[in-house]
Amino acid sequence: MKQPQFFSLLLASLLTTFAAQAGDMKFHISLKQPGNDAATYALHQQGRQLVADSTLPVDITCELTAAEASRHVLTLTITARERAYYNIGALLPTGFVTDQCEFYLPGFWYHKNLRSPREAPSFHTSRDWTFREDRLSSPMTSVFDAASHQAVSVLRVLDEPAEALTTHIEGDVILSGPSSIGYLGFEGSSGHASLAFGYPYQETPRRYIRKLQLTPSIRAFARLDKGESKTLRWIICQTKAQDFGQHVTQAWQFCVDELRPEPIKPLYTPEQMKAQLANYFRKAYIDKYPLKYHSGHTLRCDDCKPYPAAQLGFCGRTILNGFNAIEYGEQTGQSDIVATGRAILDSYLANGFTEGGYFKDEVRFHEPIPADKDVVHSIRQQSEGVYAVLHFLRYEKLHGRRHKAWEQKIRTLLNRMLELQKPDGSFPRKYLDDHSDVDASAGSTPSATSTLVMGYKYFGDKRYLQAAKRTVDYLEKNIIAPSDYFSSTLDANCEDKEAAISAVTATYYLTMVTKKAERQHYIDLCQKATYFALSWYYLWDVPFADGQMLGDLGFHSRGWGNVSVENNHIDVFVFELAHIARWLSSVTSEQRFARVCDVIESSLNQLLPTPERLCGIGVPGFNPEVVQHTTWDYGRNGKGFYNDIFAPGWTVASLWELYSPNRTVDFLTR
Repeated sequence: MKQPQFFSLLLASLLTTFAAQAGDMKFHISLKQPGNDAATYALHQQGRQLVADSTLPVDITCELTAAEASRHVLTLTITARERAYYNIGALLPTGFVTDQCEFYLPGFWYHKNLRSPREAPSFHTSRDWTFREDRLSSPMTSVFDAASHQAVSVLRVLDEPAEALTTHIEGDVILSGPSSIGYLGFEGSSGHASLAFGYPYQETPRRYIRKLQLTPSIRAFARLDKGESKTLRWIICQTKAQDFGQHVTQAWQFCVDELRPEPIKPLYTPEQMKAQLANYFRKAYIDKYPLKYHSGHTLRCDDCKPYPAAQLGFCGRTILNGFNAIEYGEQTGQSDIVATGRAILDSYLANGFTEGGYFKDEVRFHEPIPADKDVVHSIRQQSEGVYAVLHFLRYEKLHGRRHKAWEQKIRTLLNRMLELQKPDGSFPRKYLDDHSDVDASAGSTPSATSTLVMGYKYFGDKRYLQAAKRTVDYLEKNIIAPSDYFSSTLDANCEDKEAAISAVTATYYLTMVTKKAERQHYIDLCQKATYFALSWYYLWDVPFADGQMLGDLGFHSRGWGNVSVENNHIDVFVFELAHIARWLSSVTSEQRFARVCDVIESSLNQLLPTPERLCGIGVPGFNPEVVQHTTWDYGRNGKGFYNDIFAPGWTVASLWELYSPNRTVDFLTR
């Protein structure tokens, strides 16, 4: 059989269930001479070759082979007959109607990204997008057609990792050396969806360089000298799914199976991690204000000097780290950090509540302190505060110490939360003491679930359990069923990893306090949310160039999670997720959860600053936050480095939870 016929038959088999208008895959190559504008040529099949209507300085072979019935491998090989600078790409038409489609590029694009404004990549700005592969937690682009329940995915087969610096950040640029980074994306402006992919990278129609800032596009050109060849491979997969959430599940399973991420050799044991992180409790402690606290956000990476603001949860995690200091200090005989931890808790008991009974979410001591009636509360931070205090109270009770004043404060707050809850079970994202909404968005609702369950376990008040179940009724209908995990982080109101983790945590807590069919229902919901949460975590190692600090440190990105659609960096936000996913692996048939947890747990210690290896941070134990792994930044330094400002309060708290695997299960089951 001749190659053109073979190619067409295989492609036809791939597209048999697609709409009739699905066409053949389309290829093109752009060639550039230094100092001249690039020229783009459409390519068509001629035997095993892809050729243009003009003579090219390269030969291109194309093979499409069947790996199995619904999976094919596309291989392109470019060989230079003379030196050439090239960018080669393909479009796979699906025939799906764009308006009926949802798009998924792991860790960066979910649905149509419509929860983000025009200043971030979304359908608000364009229906055609391509991105560098290192923006994505797995190098894959995919589309799900809600009308036919069909989905198509294209996964890059990874090369030996390499990264090259460029002298320009927009337009056509020639790479300074070898690079393994290609591009992935989609086109939908014609009314029908196509998947786009190619090599080396390009970003169109705009390039996302920092939060809510798009700039002109970029297209990179790789160099081939005479006689040199470059082989590129992609796996094309066709599946059926009931809905977008099942498509994300199947795509994540596909990526885990194909990329096969392995744990790295940990640099430190959990005990060594805690010993180093405890330096944060000592060096970050501030005692000159009515609220004592560990300075946890808006610090400079180079000196880690304290900032005059105490933040209850979110970035600061002040009370949780206070408890961590008490618990660890007593375990290890470090009375100095025990004293500072107790001072933090005592100061919040005395000065940390408004007249309405809520925590003061954040107090900026260098600014006028607002009246209690004007303090803006977030359900996330209030829940994080209660979570921390209840762990503290249980710990104290186990050691024969009771704190009735604290118990009364927490009972009052939990009772006020019952009044705050909406008829549909949701909570507003932000509100005032009088329960008037500041931000009625309900995406942060699952933040309250775990707190209410803990309140039920500690106080035995079934009202808290019923309120928790109502939150998950809302969560199931409005977040898990439509796979619309958003609005959990407080500095963006978009699709984000933390929203998915909150959903996982919420449903897990209810599995721990329910039985039989009800418990199984919560397990099922937890499993669905866990697939979505883990989709944000890298299953591969992005490459870095020489001179980019992360690469020079030997950093591996696998196991780290991208943050959100709007904040395109990776970090150590995990808290209880790894423990929950590992538990799910034991009660379900999904062994991939445990495999990926092995990667996460082995990987998140890589940038711990120690006296011998500071990893770009001024003080040991102040774990970095904004790890810039792709060409995006918060305003400073860019790929391979950190932003100049960071928030170590939550990073310390997250890693502490990772290395305290029994804390939650002991609270809920003993």
